[in-house]
Amino acid sequence: MTAPRLPLVLLPGLLCDHALWRYQVEALSDIADPWIADLTNADSVEEMAHGVLAHAPERFALAGLSMGGYVCFEIVRQAPQRVSRLALLDTKASPDSSEQRRRRRGLLSLAGKGRFKGVTPQLLPMLLHEDRLNDARLTGIVTGMAERVGREAFIRQQTAILARPDSRDILPDVKAPTLVLCGKEDALTPMAEHKAMAEAIPGAELVVVPHCGHLAPLERPDAVNTAMRRWLRSGEQSHS
Repeated sequence: MTAPRLPLVLLPGLLCDHALWRYQVEALSDIADPWIADLTNADSVEEMAHGVLAHAPERFALAGLSMGGYVCFEIVRQAPQRVSRLALLDTKASPDSSEQRRRRRGLLSLAGKGRFKGVTPQLLPMLLHEDRLNDARLTGIVTGMAERVGREAFIRQQTAILARPDSRDILPDVKAPTLVLCGKEDALTPMAEHKAMAEAIPGAELVVVPHCGHLAPLERPDAVNTAMRRWLRSGEQSHS
């Protein structure tokens, strides 16, 4: 008898949508039943988490990238019993530095004045490994996501990120099998942040993807798919 597919909830990052997870949906659908949440309509991580929980299956594997990871932490706060597995990709549990907060407020101010430009060529080096900046297909996916998300949702998302709580306190209490994954050259959420999370979460697996920036699921899909397949199969006996 074929084992039932595991419900898998995927949370995009800032200015990202379903296209962020396109390769994982294709590669993992034999063992998982993926659902990509829409995080564009709420202006707090608490409200985002509440919306995900309202539409998700009763129990599910949960994966989030960057802002999606911040929402993962909030879901674990609100309903830890519903999360069968947790994957944190290119994200961090710690709050922003003062410089990061200033940068976010500056972008919010520009967007509020109608000067939202999505992901421009100037911002791409923060998101992608330098060797991929001339990959027109990949950069087109990234800029396309930002265009679809748009200015109003960007303002809501940045507002939510700025007000998010410090999540380091909940890490030691995570019970679900956990994958912590990052691109080795991630410029926005550095490898040190991921090492700290993996050390704080009991039994967590840390995967560092070489030659990869902030958008690992798009940049290095094969490596991410391999790690997520292993994670989805972890603890099958005790967490089925």
